[in-house]
Amino acid sequence: MAQDYYKILGVEKNATDDEIKSAYRKLVKQYHPDLHPNDEQAAAKFKEINEANEVLSDPKKRQQYDYELEHPYAQNAGGFGGFSGADFSGGFSDIFGDIFSHFTGGSGSSAGSVKQKGQDVTLEVQLSFLDAAKGCHKEVSYTRKAPCASCNGTGAKNGTAYTKCSKCNGSGQIQYVSGSSFFRTVSTRACPDCGGTGRKITEKCTVCNGKGYSNVTEKVSFDIPAGADKNSYIQKRNMGNASMFGGDPGDLFVTFKVLPHKLFKRENFDLYVDLPISFKTACLGGKVKIPTLDSAYVLDIPEGTQSGKVFMIRGKGIRSRYETGNIYVTVSVEVPTKLSKQQKAEITSSLDSVDIKQTSKMFDYDKELQSLYGEKAYD
Repeated sequence: MAQDYYKILGVEKNATDDEIKSAYRKLVKQYHPDLHPNDEQAAAKFKEINEANEVLSDPKKRQQYDYELEHPYAQNAGGFGGFSGADFSGGFSDIFGDIFSHFTGGSGSSAGSVKQKGQDVTLEVQLSFLDAAKGCHKEVSYTRKAPCASCNGTGAKNGTAYTKCSKCNGSGQIQYVSGSSFFRTVSTRACPDCGGTGRKITEKCTVCNGKGYSNVTEKVSFDIPAGADKNSYIQKRNMGNASMFGGDPGDLFVTFKVLPHKLFKRENFDLYVDLPISFKTACLGGKVKIPTLDSAYVLDIPEGTQSGKVFMIRGKGIRSRYETGNIYVTVSVEVPTKLSKQQKAEITSSLDSVDIKQTSKMFDYDKELQSLYGEKAYD
């Protein structure tokens, strides 16, 4: 067994599906390549995490894997065969709170083939806060290296003007043996004559000049479901760059940059609003309108509301197909500045009659100060 998938995800072998799912989400957010650009170790860890999840989240694969854990020699005896050679390049479903479904599955390749997949293309799309929260439809253009239609990506005229490479006999691989008769090392590398393609072009394609690809501008459209966040992305299979070695094109990854909002902040599917209210409303109560994703909502402020008070409005947050969030409103009492002499006199007259016992925090503070020094806190 090459790797311990349970250890990679940090869960026990008897972990439930929900525990595996939760651990996977947490690790994906931690090691996602968008958060660690040009970090090869993070990229390797990210691939490792997805490989582990691909096996443990599938009941049949997990059952096979568990069998191999208990019978480590079964695969050598023609058993289940292991997972170390599997291709998990397409296993990115349920990432970041299940925002996006997996668009297409991965594809395996035989051990004797050196066909390499083309390079992936990453495209960043900017979303407004409301578009990301409510969902929207987008169409974007980008440039990629597409397989040449004239030669079917072979680089040969009409897709047929090539022969089998004589050096590697069309396999695209050459074996190199080194060491003594007792300790020999056998390594396989791409054939130097054909560059790993397994073929030699006899006449180049006149359209792509033998490259096998052409630069084209593509348009791609997609629906972004409600709840998209800054770490969400969509994967489009085979919409990346063409392969130079006869393999499938790479994939297109559309990532999202979500712009901030002046009134809303968010955490997962919950929305947060800071609400300033007047001193009068805080004292006497009143009705104040707050924003939701669809319209204004009337919030009743009870009399005697203090700064920092939080009101929850259930079900008015982000509504996704997986979960519906709430809105949390934090009140701050705003005290007026630059009062006129008359206003100051009226406030003084009104508040002088207020007993300190009516303000519980001030009363407790004053009581403690008197116990320490025998002096009142407020004149």
